[in-house]
Amino acid sequence: MLRTLFIFLIPLLLSNALQSTSGTVGSIFIGRFIGVRALAALSSFFPLLFLLISFLIGLGSGSTVLIGQAYGAGRYDRMKAVVGTTLTATFVLGAVLAVLGGLFTTQVLRLMGTPADIEGMAAGFSRIMFWGLPIMFVYIVYTTFLRGSGDSKTPFYFLVVSTIISLLLYVLFIPGWFGLPRLGLNGAAYASILGPLSTLVLMLVYLHRTKHPLGLDREVRRHLGVDWGMLKTLVKIGVPTGIQMINVSLSEVAVVTLVNGFGSNATAAYGAYYQVANYVQMPAVSMGIAASVFGAQAIGAGRTGQIRDVIRDALKLNYVIGGLLMVFCYGFAREILSLFLTDPVPLDIAYRLLMITLWSYLILGNTQVLAGIMRAGGTVLGPTILSIVTIWGVEIPIAYVLSRHIGVDGIWVGYSASFVAGLCLQYLYYRLFWRQREHRALIS
Repeated sequence: MLRTLFIFLIPLLLSNALQSTSGTVGSIFIGRFIGVRALAALSSFFPLLFLLISFLIGLGSGSTVLIGQAYGAGRYDRMKAVVGTTLTATFVLGAVLAVLGGLFTTQVLRLMGTPADIEGMAAGFSRIMFWGLPIMFVYIVYTTFLRGSGDSKTPFYFLVVSTIISLLLYVLFIPGWFGLPRLGLNGAAYASILGPLSTLVLMLVYLHRTKHPLGLDREVRRHLGVDWGMLKTLVKIGVPTGIQMINVSLSEVAVVTLVNGFGSNATAAYGAYYQVANYVQMPAVSMGIAASVFGAQAIGAGRTGQIRDVIRDALKLNYVIGGLLMVFCYGFAREILSLFLTDPVPLDIAYRLLMITLWSYLILGNTQVLAGIMRAGGTVLGPTILSIVTIWGVEIPIAYVLSRHIGVDGIWVGYSASFVAGLCLQYLYYRLFWRQREHRALIS
């Protein structure tokens, strides 16, 4: 199991790294070619975008579990049914959010307390991103289908293509090179949409020509539409996970609102930190996905005794891979942050933020593994409630109180405190409830 997990994780980690690379290079380009105000405008949209895709992440996790269980049981017909219903629901959700987001962009940014000197720039970028949500949603969810079957290589290969296309478009659109109009920050938004769109088309063509079980073939197209029974199952598994992601994203909105109160330097520092955090949390998020996929396959195949092996080996990899990444980032924190920030004031703020929170991402990885295993068995409501309690009972109150007493650094302490509290609560839930009750039910 350790070898199987590691082989699955390599493309998954590289995929996450490539996804973040596109955003990182874009942020460097924006920070250096446009300025710190543009970077702050970009940063103000991150939590809002995460909020919008949260329900999608829930549907994706539900489809991953169902596809993993069907794959383990050898039921390819059910896999195709899951794909058809999920694609339809995903596209409709993206279209609705695109319309609403495009209409009320400015109002939402004002509610978040976006500084006035970056509001116009942030609104233009955000509105374009809203319009591209249906495309982004379908692309993201199709990669979750493939990973649910244990295939992390195909999404990685096409993500390489998407990253190259997006980076080329960044270089062309932002400064307006080779005779193209200078689009500035809006160019980054167009690049972020056109890259996934091009890659989605290429991926669907590849899956069709290779006759991949999850390709958009005649049987999958026959299942396009809404199978209400299937959708109910997806919602049952996915909605609590989506609520958990919405909860996380709402907390980020709350954090950004607190940060905005300290001015655009603090907002820019948060944006630079967010880029680094994307890399630091990769092992944690990847371990949770791997635990969910292989836990679901073990359940579908009736090998429930393998679940403990999945947990043990996923935790080993979390602390080894995450620990190495943490040591590297601690050693070169200022140099890494200098890629995004040249002004010493936001650079110092971002450096302190990284020093305070970096170590706790190892704890987050442990929590993600336990939550992933429980999600593989269809248990999502309990972990979701605990996540809500952790964030709104620990992170936000600590961030708010300490920010009033010690300044912006107090906000960052809330992150580490919530990660530790989250692990304690999830571990107690797993030991006292899931392992004794749900695991016995799965075996029977």
